[in-house]
Amino acid sequence: MRSLSQVATALGLVLATGNARAVTVNETASAYVFANDRLSFDVVKKNGYIQNLLFDDISVLGTVSGNAGQLYTDFPSNGFALTGSSVANIVQGKDYAGIVLTDNGTASGSLVQRSWFLRDGETGLHSFVRLAYHNSTVPSKGALGEVRTMFRPNGGPWTTLVTNAEQWAPIPGPAAIAQQVQVQDATWYLGLTPDDAYVQQESDYWTKYTFADNQTNKAHGLYGQAADGTPVGAWWVVNQKDTFFGGPFHVDLMVDGIIYNKQSTSHGGATSPNITDGFDRTFGPQFLYLNRASNASLYDLLADAERLADPAWNAEFYDEIAPSVPGYVPSSLRGSFSAQVNIPRGAKDVVAILSANGVHFQDSAAEPTAYQYWVTGVRDGVVNIDRIKAGTYRLTVSASGIFGDYVQDDIVVKPGKNTHLRAAWVPESAGTELWRIGIPDKTSGEFKNGWERDATHPRQPSKYRIYWGAWDFPTDFPGGVNFTIGKSVESRDWNYVHWSQYGPTYTRNDTVTNINRWTINFHIDELTAHRLTSHSVATFTIQLAAAKTTAGNTDADQGALPSFPINTYVNDQADPLSWTIHPDESSSCGERSAISCHLLAKKFQFPGTWLKKGSNSFALELPHAAPVYVQYDALRLELR
Repeated sequence: MRSLSQVATALGLVLATGNARAVTVNETASAYVFANDRLSFDVVKKNGYIQNLLFDDISVLGTVSGNAGQLYTDFPSNGFALTGSSVANIVQGKDYAGIVLTDNGTASGSLVQRSWFLRDGETGLHSFVRLAYHNSTVPSKGALGEVRTMFRPNGGPWTTLVTNAEQWAPIPGPAAIAQQVQVQDATWYLGLTPDDAYVQQESDYWTKYTFADNQTNKAHGLYGQAADGTPVGAWWVVNQKDTFFGGPFHVDLMVDGIIYNKQSTSHGGATSPNITDGFDRTFGPQFLYLNRASNASLYDLLADAERLADPAWNAEFYDEIAPSVPGYVPSSLRGSFSAQVNIPRGAKDVVAILSANGVHFQDSAAEPTAYQYWVTGVRDGVVNIDRIKAGTYRLTVSASGIFGDYVQDDIVVKPGKNTHLRAAWVPESAGTELWRIGIPDKTSGEFKNGWERDATHPRQPSKYRIYWGAWDFPTDFPGGVNFTIGKSVESRDWNYVHWSQYGPTYTRNDTVTNINRWTINFHIDELTAHRLTSHSVATFTIQLAAAKTTAGNTDADQGALPSFPINTYVNDQADPLSWTIHPDESSSCGERSAISCHLLAKKFQFPGTWLKKGSNSFALELPHAAPVYVQYDALRLELR
């Protein structure tokens, strides 16, 4: 099999290396103009936005209209802001040129630095964003919230949105947009234009959340054709993820016509750092990459971009420019980590994660100086992670099929050194497993309307990616789920979301409320029944892929039910096993086309005598007629 570089060469792709004439920088009254032999762009003096980005004379951003037609960083949560008087520092080397734009809000103590670098022979831009806050008078300014750098075209050659090799679709056309009907925020029904390419191939519904992905994403962007018919791509290459937060399973927006590079966010219930006096963090680098080649498919151009998603790629260059990018950690301050972990039998899709010490990896933003690293597809328990910032970390090893994780704190990584660990992962056990529902994989994808494909459209997207109202729960499950162990099938008889109430939707005017109570039926045989003595203990485990209170993604004590209980009634017991979901555990997940957001887990122990020989049942109950829901990862009953 040929390597990606061989494939790229065969396709005539110009890779992001090579020899060409030097990078030039020219100053006009309104902009700094950067160019190499294939790429040119203007950095506007008044705001530092990038306009007029030309790739082989193709206008990839199109014309400027408002903020569209530009490449820029903004701060929707207002944690930081540009001053309107950026100070520009031009940096030039033998084979590169860059610009560092500093907005120093001296009155507030906030500092924003945006850095862009263009190399000789490359068809892309290297991006960094630094945010700092120094104000002892007002020592805290709240959560950082959302920070994003956006490639936001207005026109150009683009026809297709690309999340990854599996999830892509045509961009809805002007007629579909003109006749769209809004069904929830950022979500529209497009079925009034059945001849539209998106409607024909992907879905009658469009939402930006359809094109989200988690942080294992290597590259995402736009695909199209130049005027001469040559395929062309624009991609955010996520070559370094260590300055982000939330870990590998954190889901966020990738592309919706805009290509996003999200430095910080609250989407999916993600935690963002609190900004306090002394906060200083540099995000990046990431690489905005442009490529094209005759007869190249979408998959070819995406694969060419993905091969650059390697932390070692361009490391020497980043070391060279480090003095101009405060906060970037050079190679001299990095080490490596290796481990041999005995993995439990049955484990699949093993992931090893280094994150903030003493904190769950999804909440790493609780330590604003924390970095994160991971490796997926671990085989035979062998873990190798390079280019780690020196520091102290938590190791988490996670796998599909295994309840819980392996966790070890105080992993010390030193500059220029390798830290090696031997570990044995002993899986959680509370006795004999009587049954389980679902696969513990930190998603609700295995259940109905999750990974399941929509066979009514040629692209056959996973159903969870489409607006939730397309799959009418009361029709599929009148009165809620009634699941029998040993007879029912998860992919058919257990839904990917446990709604407390359902509707209204585009196709349903009413709100259905008799669905908040789900039932699990199971049989205990005579041999097991003999073990139900006064000394026996049953353990019921619930792992959630998400739970949504009226706090949404805000962590705030807001709405009618910012906290709510999940109650489990065991047989005829009057008092339930109760688990309260709190505002800071809430995530808007299923309604935002996701199957994994803020992860939660709870174990209940109760007397084995609550169970009985023969027929048994659990009732899982949410508050009645409430705007809340949960998404189960997996459930298990054990007996000791």
